Amino acid sequence: MNAAQSMNLGRLLTHTARLYPQRPALILGDQTWNWKQINDRVNAMVSALRAHGIKKGDRILLQSRNNLQTFENSWTAFKLGCVWVPTNFRLTPPEVAYLGASSGAVAMIVEDCFHAHTDAVKAASNTLKHIIVIGQPRLGELSYEALITQHQGANDAEETVSYDDPLWFFYTSGTTGKPKAGILTHGQMAFVVNNHLADLIPGTTELDCSIAVAPLSHGAGIHALLNVARGAATVLMPSEKLDPDAFWQAVERYRVTNMFTVPTIIKMLVEHPAVDMYDHSSLRFVIYAGAPMYRADQKLALRKLGKVLVQYFGLGEVTGNITVLPREMHSEDDTDPNANIGSCGRPRVGMEVAILNDKLESVAAGEIGEICCRGPAVFAGYHGNPEATTKALRGGWFHTGDLGRMDERGLLYITGRESDMYISGGSNVYPREVEEVLLTHPGVAEIAILGVPDEKWGEIGVAVVVRREGVPAVDAPELLGHLEGQCAKYRWPRKFVFWESMPKSGYGKIVKKDIKVLLIERGEITIVTT
Repeated sequence: MNAAQSMNLGRLLTHTARLYPQRPALILGDQTWNWKQINDRVNAMVSALRAHGIKKGDRILLQSRNNLQTFENSWTAFKLGCVWVPTNFRLTPPEVAYLGASSGAVAMIVEDCFHAHTDAVKAASNTLKHIIVIGQPRLGELSYEALITQHQGANDAEETVSYDDPLWFFYTSGTTGKPKAGILTHGQMAFVVNNHLADLIPGTTELDCSIAVAPLSHGAGIHALLNVARGAATVLMPSEKLDPDAFWQAVERYRVTNMFTVPTIIKMLVEHPAVDMYDHSSLRFVIYAGAPMYRADQKLALRKLGKVLVQYFGLGEVTGNITVLPREMHSEDDTDPNANIGSCGRPRVGMEVAILNDKLESVAAGEIGEICCRGPAVFAGYHGNPEATTKALRGGWFHTGDLGRMDERGLLYITGRESDMYISGGSNVYPREVEEVLLTHPGVAEIAILGVPDEKWGEIGVAVVVRREGVPAVDAPELLGHLEGQCAKYRWPRKFVFWESMPKSGYGKIVKKDIKVLLIERGEITIVTT
């Protein structure tokens, strides 16, 4: 029996441009483009790339900061039936070269400030045929804007696709080994967009407005799809460096109603004095993902912004669709039963979540195991990596690699990454639980606890602390005293180090593997190998 064809995800833009042609679609600085202009430019680029022989199934690599062309580029790839391969623009040339070669990209769309990245991809790839430059092209390269000008007036012409046709290679961060390309498909993403609209920004219309504070290559790009589907404008920040004052000014100016970010960015935004200088009463949904928000940070955000926080949990392989903790399940009052302290919420509609042991059996409520899920949001596997696909999907479940527990109501609580847990004196220690306690100390701004080898205990915890400015400097004895009575002693860190700042990923997350490397480089820990 033949399977039914699927909607090409690019039709979301086509539909919106027909419904709201003159409404604002994208705002960057003093420039605004409406939906008709965006769709016309996308159609022109689709026509241009077809004319250069780019066809359904081809991969298109993107190396660019957030801008008009980046916003358009995903829709160009979708309508072509191609696979979008966006990079985090902060990656180095060798890292981008690996993405270009491993994806088999035939075309590269690149900003003219990244010529070194282009040269690295050319040297590493045997499939790259076309280089399209945003800005000034070099000899042998094509101009992005010239191609659009040459193909002005092209009609909507989305490629016919099936449910399982890939549209996006969503690269993992590569915490172990090289990054892997999770294959996202047209059918899967149609479910994801619907699910996100229902769970994250319900009731969004063309009168709403979003703001992007992270690269559109990953989670912020997924969030942009939702707003396009509903005709809500997206505001891009004028600089890739976070400027809280400019951010809050934009929220007031454009009456921003929704945004997606990570907990560390929310923390920076609500701790900055500018949060009290501008009107942010238009905000209805401040969505955070990538990591649970520490309780102390959550309470401050709720106090500053009101009941607007929405948390979701999910990995790139399931496009964020595992659990959601909506606005009404947040509270700054610790005694409020609706506070759901420490929880990342309930399973998403259409998704099943389970805590499994090593035998792939569900554990009892309250017991810790691996967080697994199944449902329409699960990806189609890793491109060119059947071994990793088999491991990730064993037993018919997607395995997150995160540890957690579920309560009797089915609410999920993340304990930490499997790789974060360490064993000290024969007991399992989950650093996140200790980090939560230490973050309630007024002298602690940020903290990360890592397990490192120890001859006596097997492993011990090392706490890396960033002190909070404007309060007396905290030290190790004071922090140990703060743990007294709140945390069993076997879980206490055995060593504290104090840093000026914490290394973060391009998406604002604290990266523990980078912290461990720095600890070794600075001589603050010694890893003894036998």
